[in-house]
Amino acid sequence: MEEIITIEGIDPMLLLGVNNTKLKVIKALFPSLKIVVRGNQIKVNGTASQIALFKQKYTLLVDYILKYGKLSEAELKQAIESEEIQVNRLDKDEVLVYSTGGGVVKAQSVNQRKLVKAVRENDLVFAIGPAGTGKTFTSVALAVNALKNKKVKRIILTRPAVEAGENLGFLPGDLKEKLDPYMQPLYDALREMIPPEKLKEYIENGTVEIAPLAFMRGRTLDKAFVIMDEAQNATEGQLRMFLTRMGKTAKFVVTGDITQIDLPKRQPSGLVQALNVLGKVKGVSFVKLDGKDIMRHQLVSKIIDAYGVVDELREAGGRV
Repeated sequence: MEEIITIEGIDPMLLLGVNNTKLKVIKALFPSLKIVVRGNQIKVNGTASQIALFKQKYTLLVDYILKYGKLSEAELKQAIESEEIQVNRLDKDEVLVYSTGGGVVKAQSVNQRKLVKAVRENDLVFAIGPAGTGKTFTSVALAVNALKNKKVKRIILTRPAVEAGENLGFLPGDLKEKLDPYMQPLYDALREMIPPEKLKEYIENGTVEIAPLAFMRGRTLDKAFVIMDEAQNATEGQLRMFLTRMGKTAKFVVTGDITQIDLPKRQPSGLVQALNVLGKVKGVSFVKLDGKDIMRHQLVSKIIDAYGVVDELREAGGRV
């Protein structure tokens, strides 16, 4: 009997290994089967019962890769020789997701861990901090974790379309082509955690949506993990509109850096106002990140500190 299985939704290399090292392990664990791989197709020859067992184990392996983004040879052997893959304590307690390269994505600093705890305990969380503190990346990891664990049905990522000194109107292309580069940091974060083919599928079927803030108007966002990035560039009206889109079973995270506001000088930031208006509302959590949370080049922290001194002088009425 022969059966052909098509590898879909995952990177074949995660299943088969570099230079088919994992495929060799699979063949050794199924000595009575003839297994041949061509591209993304696995051709299996053997008895009906042997092939049925192989397909069962194959499904287990694929599910594990989709959930954790990795598969070691030890885990592969464990899956085939037993009924499940045991996930160690670190995976359960700290790991949010696994990167597409097999690395661990987890909170790296004290305040990032506070953010993870706040999101798990509250339905609306504000993450405030300078560039490089991981507020967006950690939030996206939490969203992907929620999706993979079926806690939500979709992920929605949005940003207010405010130019940081540039004019979107002069960019070539239609609206999507103009906005895609602006949304690139969100795409980058997702690509770290979801295989390219799977991410493309998610975007095409609406499981993952990335859109400017204006596209949220008039909607009810439910059964979703929703992240509003660069919220410091939202006006009071825009932020109020966004927050009132919240459905009964939604999880909202708002991220922003109040030191990098690109709104016109006389236009106050809705995020700054929200810190005062919603500070005592039960069920809303505020997490502040700072220079100690920065995971970029060591100079980034020094640059932020230097500009912080400038900001303090300006607030005090001094000259820079």
